[in-house]
Amino acid sequence: MLQKVFFLIVIFLASLELSAQETTLELEKSKDTSSIGQLAAYDAKQTLLGIKHTFTRPFHWKKKDFATIGTVALGAFALSTIDDEGSTFFIRQEPDVPNIFQEAGTRFGSPQVYFIANAGLYGFGLFTKNEKIRKTSVLIISSSFTTGVIQSLSKTAFGRARPGNGYKSTEFRFWSKEAQFHSFPSGHTVLSITMAHAIAKQFDNVWHKAGIYTLGSIAPVSRLFSGVHWLTDVAMGAVLSIAVVDAVDKFLFNTKAYHGTAKEKNRISWRFRFTGNKIGIAGTF
Repeated sequence: MLQKVFFLIVIFLASLELSAQETTLELEKSKDTSSIGQLAAYDAKQTLLGIKHTFTRPFHWKKKDFATIGTVALGAFALSTIDDEGSTFFIRQEPDVPNIFQEAGTRFGSPQVYFIANAGLYGFGLFTKNEKIRKTSVLIISSSFTTGVIQSLSKTAFGRARPGNGYKSTEFRFWSKEAQFHSFPSGHTVLSITMAHAIAKQFDNVWHKAGIYTLGSIAPVSRLFSGVHWLTDVAMGAVLSIAVVDAVDKFLFNTKAYHGTAKEKNRISWRFRFTGNKIGIAGTF
């Protein structure tokens, strides 16, 4: 278990190191003379402000924001029409999926590994006074707290039945405490996509982004093969994560909380697309 956690941390640090090399000229500045305690207090403040911003943001939504919500809801409804068939298809393929893929998906999306990896990542950035890594950790922590609260409440509030228990995707038991009715949205998807999107935003190179998103998609896809989530559980978990990470990142950028905070050009434009008999989500870099 510890070896797997260490391996994940090494991957994250290596990824951020590549990103730092790409933006060396942009981030050149005098060495930070603040103490470790001062930096930790500053980061904690920015984390709390980021969380506050995301939870209060709906009060400031404008017409275009509600239009986006409507589009997402429409897309979710359209995708839900193939939930039962999609789940049957994925479950049927599960015996042919390599065990290492399923194991990696389960581990990467689990809260224990996720938060240990985050702690290691932030600790490295704090004690080396690496502002880029500290900022990335603040982005991940703020976003994961917000998405975690939302997905936990949603699971109970919606009470959607999980696949593989003899229930259809349209069966709900609102405010249920039963585990088999805690399907929507996918928690593993929320955690893995939150981290992947936050890290990918530190890169300008499209191929680097694509590689990180590919790794981040392992957990969501593995949940489909395991038959514990519907397609819409995974899709909406991903949409939630991306929206929250983008909101926190924009907040950190606008408030100039850190040097080198991801620019608007690094955001991804996500759209639902309906073409003939195909339904999908497209991201434009």
